[in-house]
Amino acid sequence: MTKARKMLEAKWFELTRSMMPAIAKERDWPVRFDHCFQRILLDNACGGPWREQIEAPAYANASDALLHDAIDLGRRAIAGEADLAQLNRQSLEWRGKGGN
Repeated sequence: MTKARKMLEAKWFELTRSMMPAIAKERDWPVRFDHCFQRILLDNACGGPWREQIEAPAYANASDALLHDAIDLGRRAIAGEADLAQLNRQSLEWRGKGGN
């Protein structure tokens, strides 16, 4: 694994395990746990359920470009430029879980 990839994965985990859960309650986001943020961001970066495009574990098997896109989406949600609740509904819809 390259140093750049290690740094990319570290950013992913910092975003989804620390940053997003830390602000979830104050933002009234519909999810609180790291795996939920990971699902939402990866599904939306993939345009459908990530498991249809990436082998588990996704963080290790996603392309650099896809992981960058997912990280960017998470950062946009933190900045208020992307609606996490809508992204969650879309993710759930793709998975046949309603998303309403």
